[in-house]
Amino acid sequence: MADAREHVLAGTRGTITAREWARERPRCVALVVHGYGEHVGRYEELAAVLTGYGAAVFGPDHMGHGSSAGERVLIEDFEDVVTDVHTVADLARSTCPGVPLVLIGHSMGGLIAARYAQRYGDELAALVLSGPVIGAWELPGRLLALDEIPDTPISPAALSRDPAVGAAYAGDPLVWHGPMKRPTLEAFARTLGTVAEGGGVGRLPLLWLHGDDDRLVPLPGSRVGVERLGGERVTERIYPGARHEVFNETNKAEVFADLVRFLDDVLTK
Repeated sequence: MADAREHVLAGTRGTITAREWARERPRCVALVVHGYGEHVGRYEELAAVLTGYGAAVFGPDHMGHGSSAGERVLIEDFEDVVTDVHTVADLARSTCPGVPLVLIGHSMGGLIAARYAQRYGDELAALVLSGPVIGAWELPGRLLALDEIPDTPISPAALSRDPAVGAAYAGDPLVWHGPMKRPTLEAFARTLGTVAEGGGVGRLPLLWLHGDDDRLVPLPGSRVGVERLGGERVTERIYPGARHEVFNETNKAEVFADLVRFLDDVLTK
């Protein structure tokens, strides 16, 4: 696929870096919202699938993540991150005017994308949530109850059954491998409540993707959130044995096919 182009934009708390994977005469724009501690460069293969389908793809590195400014993994207010994602959406719309916008959020990015849909849902053609941190996610409360946050980074083996995925993650210098930070955990807890109380997405088509062996964001807790958020057009795909990163799983071809089928259904109606 073509090399990604980088944009540096003014964010709410410093500059943010966004990637663009261009597509001539795109059918839609896909805006990819990455998860905690990582960066949008880890979504090259998803971007290749989407550009092959006919989408132009954009995605930011969130504040404190990847190549963007800020103390590493420090997010004090997720509303600021949602606003930054909206800034990237404005760039995408100006680059590709008049085409539908699809938002794809993974893990923490699912929380950000869900909140985005509550704030800006009328701008979206569809919402895709992969292993989303919404609903009853117990980790922030558990860690905040401790006097000191333990230095227990994410286990690479929890990401995928493919050991190469974990090895690449462990060796990636743009990935954060240290402990979570208390202000970020507090922001997670607040935003989980905000999304829970923020209402559903109405007729916005929503695709929920989740591995049933996701130990980082367990399936039952996310189901609570999806059922609150989902409106009239929810499609659910649960993958037996899959772990947290379904776009990087051993059955990713199935996941990509489900995503493309969903987009086809949305964009041809």
